[in-house]
Amino acid sequence: MITGKNYIGKELSAKGSDTYHTFDPKQNSDTEWVFHQATKEEIDAAADKAHDAFQVYKMFSGAKKATFLEAIADEIEALGDPLIQAYTKESGLPEGRANGERGRTIGQMRAFATLLKEGSWVEATIDTAQPDREPMPKIDIRKMLLPIGPIAVFGASNFPFAFSTAGGDTASALAAGCPVIVKSHPMHSGTGELISSAIIKAAERTGMPDGVFSNLNSSGNEVGQQLVMHSKIKGVGFTGSINGGTALYRMANDRKEPIPVFAEMGSINPVIILPSALAAKGDDWAKQYAGSIMLGAGQFCTNPGLIIGIKSTGLDGFIATLGKEIEKLEPSCMLHPNIHKNYEKGKKELSVQGGTDTVAAYESNVAPNVAQQKVLSVNGSNFLKNPKLHQEVFGPFSIVVRCADASELQQVLDKLEGQLTGTILGNEEEIKKYAKIVDALQGRVGRIIFNGVPTGVEVCPSMQHGGPFPASTDSRFTSVGTSAAKRWVRPVSFQNWPAESLPDALKDENPLGLSRIVNGKHTDAKI
Repeated sequence: MITGKNYIGKELSAKGSDTYHTFDPKQNSDTEWVFHQATKEEIDAAADKAHDAFQVYKMFSGAKKATFLEAIADEIEALGDPLIQAYTKESGLPEGRANGERGRTIGQMRAFATLLKEGSWVEATIDTAQPDREPMPKIDIRKMLLPIGPIAVFGASNFPFAFSTAGGDTASALAAGCPVIVKSHPMHSGTGELISSAIIKAAERTGMPDGVFSNLNSSGNEVGQQLVMHSKIKGVGFTGSINGGTALYRMANDRKEPIPVFAEMGSINPVIILPSALAAKGDDWAKQYAGSIMLGAGQFCTNPGLIIGIKSTGLDGFIATLGKEIEKLEPSCMLHPNIHKNYEKGKKELSVQGGTDTVAAYESNVAPNVAQQKVLSVNGSNFLKNPKLHQEVFGPFSIVVRCADASELQQVLDKLEGQLTGTILGNEEEIKKYAKIVDALQGRVGRIIFNGVPTGVEVCPSMQHGGPFPASTDSRFTSVGTSAAKRWVRPVSFQNWPAESLPDALKDENPLGLSRIVNGKHTDAKI
């Protein structure tokens, strides 16, 4: 049941008088649910509980934390149809998408549980003492990753499950040994409360400390700002706009004790279409990219917002087919009127830039909050001269850049900001021929794709979802996949430490059976 209250640890709380509704974009009206915005008192209480919970939770074994994550997955699954109904009502997204995203959310919880049970992710490294070493004895020193403390997580608008309350930031922080306080996204607070109830139930069922998880409601920025500035918060996870992410990043660095902010902030995901791809299957790629641009009403951080090729009759044919194919597709509802409004504003602003031509524009009448797709084209020279054309338009929108030659194409890549993904369409010989272009693209992205579409992010250990700024605030880390847990830990060395008092991961006996680096060699053997 959705109560509209905050979870302060396991306690439901509604001490404030400020309330708000979520919105049903398909019905174009408020939902029936009323949510109580968290007060400063409730924020402080959640932070205090998280701080106290950390002292206990950080000491739990990987196996015990894994049991908690598996229980969260089970409890989310047990919520059944009411969860899917809340999701579709608050997002306007279809039931099939809701079921798929729920499966991904459950799957990543279980993936982190598997990581914890195996245990080697803590990177235990041991250099044993050599008292007889000349000219100086060598000390015993051992190192591993340890959790940093309570984490504030900001839910994302476009993924109410996978990047929100129990999404990758929450799952990875809990796996790392850090309590989590979620600042629920105001567009899907009801969905967030249901997920929170599952997390709390799992915490109680598996003996987790009160405060290991809290969920705070807010329709504005104040609650999030207070969380980031709270002295007991030690890290921040964010998925959203560049403006929002950079504001939090600056705020966290202005604290008396600065803390890390891992923000994933969007991307235009350039696609390079080389001559062989145009010759071999230009029409096929055009059809695939029409679908990719339209997927989820274009509300993916990996939406292909920029397609770049070298001027040719083949590129002309690709552009014509892309336009015809995308106009055939039925537009869909966006997440919220504000997102739709910003989409229309961005689309209009780029459409009036000098040198742009309209490739396709869906102009039939649509229901409120439905996004009418559009594709523009521009030559490479005009694109290079106009930075406005480099901006992301969040929705079913893309620009095709017609470059004069390979040199101009490389100039275009050199001018782009950091991106989450970059794609090359071509063949293996062209990768060698256009090595400088491939290298330029690789320098701008976190994930480089060959002959595919960027939409869709596989949750696995090898995934990198992050990239040079402004795609993310730290390109060394990922927000998807089990490596995401490394955002919430720091290395600690134990020098000449009593053997019995060492963490199990660093003991000579290797009671956890981990793969470790001992005196420079990988081994799971005892010392």
